[in-house]
Amino acid sequence: MREITVAIVQMKPRFGEPEENLVKMSEMIAKIASQQRVDLIVFPELITSGNELGVRFTEVAQRIPGPTVNLIAQRANDYGIYVAFGMASKEKVESVLYNSAIIVGPDGDLVEVYNKVHLRGEERMAFREGYKIPVADTDIGSIGLMIGYDLAYPEVARSLALEGAELVCVLANWEAADIDEWKTYLRARAYENSIFVVGANRVGEDVTLNFGGESMVVGPRGEIHASLADETDADTGAPLEGFAVARIDLDDVRKNREEFQFIQTRQPAVYRSIVKKY
Repeated sequence: MREITVAIVQMKPRFGEPEENLVKMSEMIAKIASQQRVDLIVFPELITSGNELGVRFTEVAQRIPGPTVNLIAQRANDYGIYVAFGMASKEKVESVLYNSAIIVGPDGDLVEVYNKVHLRGEERMAFREGYKIPVADTDIGSIGLMIGYDLAYPEVARSLALEGAELVCVLANWEAADIDEWKTYLRARAYENSIFVVGANRVGEDVTLNFGGESMVVGPRGEIHASLADETDADTGAPLEGFAVARIDLDDVRKNREEFQFIQTRQPAVYRSIVKKY
């Protein structure tokens, strides 16, 4: 058995206030890690800043590594864990920004960076599209990253699975109005690839957008190991901040792939139209 413990964080970032959000993230890491032994904590997309900043992303974006990554890496080192989180990043050319997901490790090191490939709506005005879909080989297993709208594209999860990912972290700012879509995609990507999918979605509002929470950990057969679906305000029904923890066995990935043969029985020669630009 290759058991690991994963925590998902459902959080509302303070709009345009990275320092306050980093304090809040640090407090959440300390709270989770002090209550039980965990191996990986996953935060939502753009959790250090909020979503609808527009041109202000140029003010809050940081290089990787940089102060934000170094701080969260130190927290990971303090507790001997991996932490995945989302932020706006920039290249040496100041005008080139990415919507990024980062994993830092228990040694305080930068493990992997992923830049969102599928941008949606006004994101295209602020960020440049990423062009790589990496898999991080870690001491706890092979981990893939995707961000928000990437989840709607089965090619992303399949690419990660074919590159060896056993667990895929989905960092999201998924809107409340489309939350059924979010829940369906999470389970579908797990089923399709016989992988674990860890979805961390934010809550609260920015300027015009309202986010839907319902973060969850899904197993290779679509089974839900942990969920924050019931974390709602009693009066309004709005999703609340919180976290959930799941103990999972990564050996279930190999077991299910051997039983159901979803990967082994593919016929890539028949799928050529998939890689044609519309």
